[in-house]
Amino acid sequence: MNILDKIVADKRKEVDLKKKLITLPQLESALLMERTSVSLAAVLRKSNSGIIAEHKRRSPSKSVINQSLNVQNVVKGYAEAGVCGMSVLTDGKYFGGSLDDLVLARAAVNNPLLRKEFIIDEYQIVEAKAYGADVILLIAAILTREEIKAYSELAKSLGLDVLLEVHNEEELEKSLMPNLDMLGVNNRNLKTFKVSLETSKTLSQLIPDEFVKVSESGISSIEAIRDLKEYGYQGFLIGENFMKTDNPGASAKAFINELEN
Repeated sequence: MNILDKIVADKRKEVDLKKKLITLPQLESALLMERTSVSLAAVLRKSNSGIIAEHKRRSPSKSVINQSLNVQNVVKGYAEAGVCGMSVLTDGKYFGGSLDDLVLARAAVNNPLLRKEFIIDEYQIVEAKAYGADVILLIAAILTREEIKAYSELAKSLGLDVLLEVHNEEELEKSLMPNLDMLGVNNRNLKTFKVSLETSKTLSQLIPDEFVKVSESGISSIEAIRDLKEYGYQGFLIGENFMKTDNPGASAKAFINELEN
């Protein structure tokens, strides 16, 4: 069993338990369900930097990245740095995140927020909206074509943007459909955790232009972004590079300043 299979197995148990604790009608009556979402795809299309900065405490591949900072300070720093949007990890067991992080981030900033989660149930999409997300992540490696279709349709009906993540050509082919806003290429193989930017470059020509192209994982240099822009990428998800510093906001600001000059 690889790490992705383990995460999904645990996630199914977690979602089953959550449904008993907070029912779907309870989620649907949350105040934030009324909020108008901000489109990350629209912001990325107009941006020079394309940076989506992530709040991430730890990961299965790197264990602890940064446990000491509170989420409000991190996202406020990112907002001041001029990022396009922010990704907030809400998985507890493997990444040390929670839905509380999403709510606190929402209270602190107006930028588009991506709920970074392993979505395997429609319940989690309603939950994302109820807790203040603007964007959901769908991971092609753990979903069928039918699930991607149903989940993306539900997200759009709630006014959420959809970022669909792929790792290879096979996942990309099964996933292309009209309800997606952004196609993310994860440069990290979730089964081996090896990282290669060549994945983004190879898949770029297969992604139709109507989708905003986002490159994820392993991006730590200005050169890498400039290189990927040549392949049509408009979004760049960066987590570890900022989070491993004492002041993620300041490091994001310095990075964006250098990128735009």
